[in-house]
Amino acid sequence: MRIAAISDIHGNLPALDAVLSDIARSGADLTVNLGDIASGPLWPAETVQRLMALALPTIRGNHERQLLTLPRARMGAADAHAAARLCAAQMAWLESLPTELWLAPDVVCCHGTPASDLDYWLETVVPGFERGGNPGIRMARADEARARLGAQHGKSASLRLCGHTHQPRVLDLGPDGLVLNPGSVGLQAYDDARPHLHVVENGSPHARWALAEREGAAWRIEFHAVAYDWEAAARQADANRRPDWADALRSGFVGRFEADLPSAAAPR
Repeated sequence: MRIAAISDIHGNLPALDAVLSDIARSGADLTVNLGDIASGPLWPAETVQRLMALALPTIRGNHERQLLTLPRARMGAADAHAAARLCAAQMAWLESLPTELWLAPDVVCCHGTPASDLDYWLETVVPGFERGGNPGIRMARADEARARLGAQHGKSASLRLCGHTHQPRVLDLGPDGLVLNPGSVGLQAYDDARPHLHVVENGSPHARWALAEREGAAWRIEFHAVAYDWEAAARQADANRRPDWADALRSGFVGRFEADLPSAAAPR
């Protein structure tokens, strides 16, 4: 069994198309989409339409929940941009998506953690953030990640797939299996204020995905970084008044911060 995992597309259609082409060459048996599909200053409607036609196994992320439940006045700029452009059929498709999906008896998917679409599973936010210094985040320890199993405690799985943090990561939880985050298709750096300010940076603008291949009782994991026209994506972000996204799309690093932007252009 060869599973291609994608996540956190955030409306970046050229990145999605490049990743799908790369997956087609990999010989994957199926591709699963782990959520955060449309929100962002890029191509939300076109991205959703592309995915609807593909009918991939797909779960919703926190941004889908926010699009579906928050009034427009309470949405952040990324969600509001998508909400203004998605048609009723596209919103209905997002609403049809589950929050958890078992791909096989021992392979399960969620967006953040099994308990929350906003919590980080494989990263821990820490004090001491400094711009240009301490990012305010580190890899989670196995005991921390195990404590975040939530409703999956006691449910046997050899592979648990998640997204949300945009960082390609795999962590071995021993008898609780591997937890795999394929990274983000669409956005390779961001800053966030929850629970306090920190940055996530992958260091290059390449679109990310991961391949998990079952080998007997174990899994072999391959991380992929795919080139695409990130300058076109950055120009789209600039045109939609998100220079912070443009910086991240061009470099894989946080340049301008959300907090530095006019209030009309934030949050993520």
